[in-house]
Amino acid sequence: MPSNDARNLLRIAVPTAAAGVVAVAVSGAVAGGKGALGAAVGVLLAIAYMGIGLYVLQWTAKTLPQLFQAMGLMLYVAQLLLVMLFLAVFKGTTLFNTRAFAFSLIAATVVWMAAQTRAHLKAKIFYVDPDSHEGEKPEKTGHPS
Repeated sequence: MPSNDARNLLRIAVPTAAAGVVAVAVSGAVAGGKGALGAAVGVLLAIAYMGIGLYVLQWTAKTLPQLFQAMGLMLYVAQLLLVMLFLAVFKGTTLFNTRAFAFSLIAATVVWMAAQTRAHLKAKIFYVDPDSHEGEKPEKTGHPS
């Protein structure tokens, strides 16, 4: 992963993890150990899904830029389906507090999206390729008249 991508991931994941620590603490205080565990599972799930999604989108932007928008839409659908699959597998579980899980999953996702938006707005993204050679002129083709 190039350093710019790693820097963006760090700018996004750190606020999400901080919100996760707060969610675990609040859930632990309100719902006990199962609440803290549910909150931790929700935050880890959000960070994992969103992090993998960010990596896939960055890879797509670099290798297949023509598919970037379609991949973004497909990725959001895939993330929703994976969360629904996780919820279906752990439906009615007594392993952790599902309410704390749900609130922390939503909170971590919202914080991730806000941090990602902020990182994108702060990034200095070139709209012109700085590596292009300005002094080079294209060769004339065609009939020399």
